[in-house]
Amino acid sequence: MPLEDRVGHSTYWETFGHGARPALAIHCSLAHSGAWSGVAGRLADRITLTAFDLPGHGRSGDWSGEGDGLTRATEIAASFVQGRVDLIGHSFGAVVALRLAIAAREAIRTLTLIEPVLFAAAMGDPEWDNHLKETAEFGRAMAEADRNAAAAAFTDLWGTGVDWQKLNEESRREVTARIHLITATHPALFEDSGGILAPGALERLDMPVLLIRGDRSPSIVERIAENIAARLPDVGIATVPGAGHMVPVTHPHETAGLIGVNLDRG
Repeated sequence: MPLEDRVGHSTYWETFGHGARPALAIHCSLAHSGAWSGVAGRLADRITLTAFDLPGHGRSGDWSGEGDGLTRATEIAASFVQGRVDLIGHSFGAVVALRLAIAAREAIRTLTLIEPVLFAAAMGDPEWDNHLKETAEFGRAMAEADRNAAAAAFTDLWGTGVDWQKLNEESRREVTARIHLITATHPALFEDSGGILAPGALERLDMPVLLIRGDRSPSIVERIAENIAARLPDVGIATVPGAGHMVPVTHPHETAGLIGVNLDRG
């Protein structure tokens, strides 16, 4: 699969399916483009899906830490948009998708946001304070440069549900090696550095939007989804029973089915 320069960053990408409609999918932090394989396989007849590895992830080049990570990720995503696309994002990737949709809404046929983690959207709500408590152990471990403990704390809250100690050694090693990328997203997710929540920004997204969440995700995810949805003109919210944050990986059949519903709306 290609590894090429995209807006100054060495970027790996791959395609899935053979459908007539082009789609672009953006994965979550600490994952890679292959995380979409289960969902893409179930939509192969409907879309041709392009997925790329975010900076510092998968086979893409390392992230230098310079500049704003959300901006760079959005620029890379935009480089894959040629004509109208169905845009899909998960977690941090869903925040990138929102930023891209705001910047180029005429190019987005439908927008599917899976577990968006734009925490700033819940600021002032009870779930915000609860989230700060839930992530305190991660913050403490990072402050003490205990990468292994930080990786364990992050995975326990945002992983697939498999206990950290039961993950294979390679998976633990990869998460630990990239755990600093989580703190690098803080300005984008907690401070809305991308201006996604600016007055009028979400209200202009007139394409069909679907927000998907798992019913076992941290409570702040539901609040984020509801607060974002309240500002969108054409939106639905769907919940996948028994799923946590990694719903595209753990429940690809249900996720693909819901994406298909949004494709029909476009």
